[in-house]
Amino acid sequence: MTSTACRLLVSVPTLDDPNFFRSVVFVIEHTEEGAVGVVLNQPTEALITDALPDWAEVAAAPAVAFVGGPVQQHEAVIGLARVGRLESSDAWQPLLGRVGTVDLGRTPADVLGDLEAVRVFAGYSGWGPGQLDDELAREGWFVVDAFPDDLLTPDPASLWRTVLRRQGGDLAVAANYPRDSGPAVN
Repeated sequence: MTSTACRLLVSVPTLDDPNFFRSVVFVIEHTEEGAVGVVLNQPTEALITDALPDWAEVAAAPAVAFVGGPVQQHEAVIGLARVGRLESSDAWQPLLGRVGTVDLGRTPADVLGDLEAVRVFAGYSGWGPGQLDDELAREGWFVVDAFPDDLLTPDPASLWRTVLRRQGGDLAVAANYPRDSGPAVN
């Protein structure tokens, strides 16, 4: 097993699962017990000012909640936050550069390191033991390096194409795959 932690899973253009069509997933953890990540490019219309008003002032644009994945969308909330300087605490833990997980049950003032921006995800993407490894073996995902700016992109609608294009070669070509070739969305 090769861990994909702190990397991106970019759905192949032909992935027909409507939960992951043209999605970019940041993998937070990937061990033999399974994997957990959040979809970076599925914003909702739920404003952070309504959902978590204490965090609204530091919400990354667009300041809405994102669908982190199909697992526990109404029970689990995950926060990613960027800080000005690396200073881990019990409220913020680094993942990639100056971006890490943040405890949304705390207040922004509890986060050390000059909190700059936060993104909120309802639910998450989860895989049981060996499940993600099987999907990778079947070539359902491209695995590429993540950039810290990917995690809080102000333009989630273009993230899938942007990430593929910067890879060059065949992956850059895949970014031009026709959109209407995906699953029917109800």
